[in-house]
Amino acid sequence: MQPRLLVQVLLQRSLLLILCIVLNSCQSHKADSGPSIEFTHIPPAAQGGRERVDTISGRVRNTRPKQQIVIYAHSGTWWVQPWPEHPFVPINADSTWSTETHLGFEYAVLLVEPDYHPLPELGVAPTQGGSVALVTIVKGVGTPQFAPTGSLKFSGYDWGVRMIESDKGGTDNLYDPENAWTDASGALHMQIKKKSGRWSCAEIFLNRSLGYGTYSVTVRDTSHLEPAAAFSMFTFDDPASEQHFREMDVEVNGWGSAANKNNARYIIQPFYIPGNLFLFAAPSGTLTYVLHWESGHATFKTFRGRSAGAGAQLVSQHEFTSGIPVAGKAMLRLIFYVVASYKNPMQKPSEVVVEKFEYLP
Repeated sequence: MQPRLLVQVLLQRSLLLILCIVLNSCQSHKADSGPSIEFTHIPPAAQGGRERVDTISGRVRNTRPKQQIVIYAHSGTWWVQPWPEHPFVPINADSTWSTETHLGFEYAVLLVEPDYHPLPELGVAPTQGGSVALVTIVKGVGTPQFAPTGSLKFSGYDWGVRMIESDKGGTDNLYDPENAWTDASGALHMQIKKKSGRWSCAEIFLNRSLGYGTYSVTVRDTSHLEPAAAFSMFTFDDPASEQHFREMDVEVNGWGSAANKNNARYIIQPFYIPGNLFLFAAPSGTLTYVLHWESGHATFKTFRGRSAGAGAQLVSQHEFTSGIPVAGKAMLRLIFYVVASYKNPMQKPSEVVVEKFEYLP
């Protein structure tokens, strides 16, 4: 090969090599330019409550000026941490962040812009978009731990009794095992009463999942309830946030308005999706509420009296065929609680009596 030609070939190869290096450098820089969230300490997986806290911490890279961290912990729903009035966690000069958090089964860390306004709670896991630059969700460490509960027997089944408070209904309610008990006839009494200046409610839940089948409860007259008091039979799978907790509800009262004649509803969560909410009027007197749950179908019915069998008078029925959760490990729950109402706030103690619960596979 002639010397001049050799020089040209070597020069072309050198230019090609330089070009490749530059391109790789640009691509590497581009790949590394997006933000990322790392964890240095993850709290345990556990049911939350005011008395159950730990530290969550980590490091965030490639942030923009004035961005901050917001934490949500999942326990029943997604709660902003550590408190709604203090939702923002600053990013330190060395890119680290740290805060106290109430416990949850999962933790969501959001990198947010200065104009982000976090909600106190979310029904579904937070997602990236808009003022949320990045979301990283991590499961809590270890085997999920559940808060201690009381227990009782009702209609031949073992039930746990809620002991920790909750914001279900949009207000901060206490829950006390003393508010749920069975009488000599075996009927379940559930109370709402004042304790330490706040409303104390009642919730019980089956200690095991029964899966698909027919669930029913017979409840004595609820027409005396205030608009802010609600009774509900519902399914719930606490760790299954991606399935909207496998929640399906029949709920009576609790609209917060005495003028609403449709005082009861059947719900497939999330309720705001069109077709997931059916309203009806629950009359006075003893009523039996039924949920028949099978793959792809959930049929709710309400009957007058103490029976859902042949000859029973049907009050209302509705079949859902969209968004029906699979059985998973959902457990049935009964709850009597206070909902937030500015027009008709809860005024006095109240009680519902559930005569029996039945399940048919």
